[in-house]
Amino acid sequence: MKKNHTLIKARKAKDLTQEQLANILKCKKTTVSNWENGYSKPTLDVAYKVSEVLGVDISTLFFR
Repeated sequence: MKKNHTLIKARKAKDLTQEQLANILKCKKTTVSNWENGYSKPTLDVAYKVSEVLGVDISTLFFR
């Protein structure tokens, strides 16, 4: 699997840890880690929330 460097950079730009982002999204830290490491992707509704929290377009984060 290919790492999602865009998601990692966006999270770090907001000065959030994986755990902090997970808390905001009401999911587990391992879930965020799996997204970043390319093992899984969030559901569409969660992807929109991630996009909103990080201030990055959803297609840029997950669909490139």
